[in-house]
Amino acid sequence: MNEKHIQQVLEIEKQAQEIQEQAKREAQEIPVRAEQEAQALIAKAKTEAHEEARKILAEAQKGGVEPGAEGEASSGDFEASARKNFDKAVAFVLERVIGRA
Repeated sequence: MNEKHIQQVLEIEKQAQEIQEQAKREAQEIPVRAEQEAQALIAKAKTEAHEEARKILAEAQKGGVEPGAEGEASSGDFEASARKNFDKAVAFVLERVIGRA
């Protein structure tokens, strides 16, 4: 081999090393970005689920609550049930988001 070929081989090896190092850096960033995106999706899903639950509770309180002691007890039971189901709904949404992320 002459000097020119040796220099070309060394240059190609140097470029290959730089490409490999860049690929390693990018590969290390992927899980971090995925985690950040998953956390953002979870936060968004929680916010949307809370807002939807508030709307449902507000609509239920407007239309279905009878005045008086019986109506208030019924309303309290309904709210307790709605909160219980709300927590289940949020957990379900979170599981779906985490499962897809």
